[in-house]
Amino acid sequence: MLAIVCPGQGAQKPGFLTPWRELPGVDELLGSLSEPAGIDLLRHGTESDADTIRDTAVAQPLLVAAGIVAAAQLHAEADLPSVDVLAGHSVGELTAAALGGVLSDEDAMRLVAVRSRAMATAAAAEPTSMAAVVGGTREDVLAAIERHGLHPANINSAAQVVAAGSSEQIAALAEDGPAKARVIPLQVAGAFHTPYMASAREDLAAFAPSLSPADPSVPLVSNAGGEVVTTGARYLDLVVTQVASPVDWQACMATFRERGVTGLLEVAPAGTLTGLAKRELKGIALANLNTPDDLEAARALLREHAGLAPADEEA
Repeated sequence: MLAIVCPGQGAQKPGFLTPWRELPGVDELLGSLSEPAGIDLLRHGTESDADTIRDTAVAQPLLVAAGIVAAAQLHAEADLPSVDVLAGHSVGELTAAALGGVLSDEDAMRLVAVRSRAMATAAAAEPTSMAAVVGGTREDVLAAIERHGLHPANINSAAQVVAAGSSEQIAALAEDGPAKARVIPLQVAGAFHTPYMASAREDLAAFAPSLSPADPSVPLVSNAGGEVVTTGARYLDLVVTQVASPVDWQACMATFRERGVTGLLEVAPAGTLTGLAKRELKGIALANLNTPDDLEAARALLREHAGLAPADEEA
């Protein structure tokens, strides 16, 4: 059983789309996605520097477009089996929605354009930030986050929680963190996936009725507690809500385990989610689809692991 996962903001790197543009049709696809995205994906994915693509309004559309491009090239060979599960981390949920047929590519880019701008506006309203808390016990980490008035924005694994809140609160957590844990401030624009994003959630809720979601072609695992979503309407509701709610990626990985996932493939720009899976889902096969050079290995993984019955459906 194979899961395809889609990374979130922070995975982007300068020039990461350059090797994909060597393949036929990719420039045309990126050009067609640029219009609904409202940015020049060709330029930002190949020429822009790290500071430019760190901007939320640039990074998020780039990530969704990259996943769409990589998946399109992956499935260019007609004999490949269908994947069994899809999931994305934060903005990667929009990529997963496109790959699962919930949203058209154009609508996914329209949605990420609204999402990224709304989150950037919310982040600019007051100085906020985030920090990764690595190590310690879950109870101590969550207690320290609460003690400093912060929010657990990302629950990435048993050993990593990302805290978010005001810049002063983040600094206080770094000075007085949980026992046996490291607090690593992150270079992000704001406290994403917390109540600080309430205005962004309102903007998304206002925009969502213009979309026509379809039911997913394969089960989608939501950041909202690892829920397996089988209708497009439900998935879109969760994506809207999630912008101001915690990303529980650990719960997503638990769902992969429960459903009997044996292989996991991360689309470009890959490495973050397979890195978490390597520690949390020991024994499953992992692959990163970062460049066209990775296509052969990614297709081999699909042929070996996709199309198997979920564990709860096996005889």
